[in-house]
This record gives sequence, structure tokens and C-alpha cells, in this order.
Amino acid sequence: MVFQLFLVISAALWGIALAATRTSPPSGSIVVRAGTNTAGEYRTVASAVASLPNDSSSRSIFIYPGTYNEQVYITRSGPLTIYGYTTDTMAYSANQVTIQAGVPASQAGSNDASGTLRVHKDNFKMYNVNVKNTYGPGGQAIAISQYGSKNGFYACGFYGYQDTVLANDGTQGATDFIFGRRGLAYFGGNTIAVKANGWVTASGRESNDSGSYVFNQNTIVQASGSSANGGVYLGRPWGELFFMFFSRVIFKNTVITAPMNKALWSVWNTGDTRTSNVFFAEYNTSGSGASGASRPSFARVLSASEANSYSISSAVGSDYASWVDSAYVV
Repeated sequence: MVFQLFLVISAALWGIALAATRTSPPSGSIVVRAGTNTAGEYRTVASAVASLPNDSSSRSIFIYPGTYNEQVYITRSGPLTIYGYTTDTMAYSANQVTIQAGVPASQAGSNDASGTLRVHKDNFKMYNVNVKNTYGPGGQAIAISQYGSKNGFYACGFYGYQDTVLANDGTQGATDFIFGRRGLAYFGGNTIAVKANGWVTASGRESNDSGSYVFNQNTIVQASGSSANGGVYLGRPWGELFFMFFSRVIFKNTVITAPMNKALWSVWNTGDTRTSNVFFAEYNTSGSGASGASRPSFARVLSASEANSYSISSAVGSDYASWVDSAYVV
């Protein structure tokens, strides 16, 4: 099965002209409101999700402002859209809804189970919601765990420290904070804020296919209070020892101001490189963080014509227009 993910943390570059508000529930939406006593409304996101029928009908949930301290697990079969209250639908900086928990994988039993938001379904969209795993340093602790096809996240913020975004099937962080095995993912127009030295991606593909993570028009910055000091990389290969690794990550039109290592790309570990079958590539990388870059032999800089072959279509499929919200595509 092919799994697809489209993720936009911020689409602010489209400008004010397309900005809109969403401060009341769309027609037919289930309502979540912190502390509510109103009949038909829910105090938690999880209880609103549990109220939905597990059928093929299309449903939506609208969340009023607040911080919701909970883990949310979504499995219903029918299409589902979650909307967060916002005064600017195009920018994560205006988000007023946060779902957060602080569960590490060591406590939960797996990376997936530690996720603050776990999406185990196809045909899911979420707008203007921040998702945080507040556990901090010390081990894997997932903000969002995404197992599904044709799922899109628009003007959302994902925050964690290690292994923040699990795009396994189908941002603020430090270590391997976008990672996965089989997922096909496109990341467009995101602001990726680095909290400490580490790796933006850790792709661990298990077969030599065309699946990839494609990043286009993203900005990599240093987060407020960051301890990063020149030990940040675009990615490293990830996988189990003694297995073949086929990491495939492409960054296009990236502006980097975070303090990167001059190599930009990394081996897995010294003495255990895992780079023999990887495809790490860039096009039009700029910014102070990329100045004086000295890339290793297993990474390459693409020509314009080569870069054109890596797009939202190559990442998640030629039918992307049927399920991706075109207002957010960069």
C-alpha cells in the first residue's frame, strides 16, 4: 500500500490577500470547547473523535481556543477534517489551539504510541492546530504519528525534541524530528525551527523504490533558546543494523539561517555509516547556514532540470490535486 502525506506548517508566503479567519464552526461540525457545559459540545478532542460514527461519512470537528492536555488517537474509516480556531487560516503563527502531552516512547511502549496525535486512517485533513510532545530531551517522544494515505496538515505547528514527526506510512525539534519508513511525504512552505544539534530528517526506507521526502521552499531557523552550535544536519539514514537502507530525501529552494554543520548531510554514526544506498540531494540552497558548505560524497547538488523532476507529484502521486488543498501548495 502507498501512504501519502502533505504537510504545510506555514503558508504565510502566499501573503495577506489569501488570509481568512475561521472563528466559528463550519456547518455540521462537532464542537470542542475547553470547560464547556453546553449540550452537544465536548471538552476534549478525544471525546469528540469518539463520538463520530465509524462509517464512510465525511465529518468535521471544530476546536475553540485553548490548550488540550491529552493524547488523541484517530482511526475512523470515513473522511475527517479538524479545524482549529484562527484569525489567519494561512499562518501557523495565528493558531490558538494546542493539543499537547508529554509521553515518551519508553513509557508508551513504541514511538507511535507516544504520539500526542496519532492518525491511523486515510483521508484526513487538519488546519491551524498546534501539536506538541512536551517530554523534552531524553528519548523518542512523538508529536504526530501519521499512518495513512491522502492526509494533509495545513498551517499547523508540530513541536517536540526527538523524533517529532513520524511520517511512517503513507516544527520545532532537534534529533531526527521528521522520520519514517514507508511514507511518501511533501513538505511545502514550512518553517523548521532547530532546538539543538541534530538532524532534520531520518529517512529509513526499506526498499529501493521511488518513494521520497520532498521539501520545497522551506526555511530552517534556530529556535528561541536553542543550544544548536554548528551540529545541525539536513538528514542522516536510519534503519536497523544489518539491513539495507534506501533513504531518499530532497531539499529544494531551502533558506537556512540555523547553524548547520558544513557537511549539511550526515552518516548514521562513525563506523556505521549506512550511506551506500542513500539519495540525499539539494537544489538552490541558500542562507547563512549553508555558506561554505562542503558536502560529503554521498550527497549531491541537483541541476535545475534534475530538480524539476522532484515535486509534489513525484512525492505523493500524480493525483495529488484530488485531495491536497491547492490554496496551500508551494
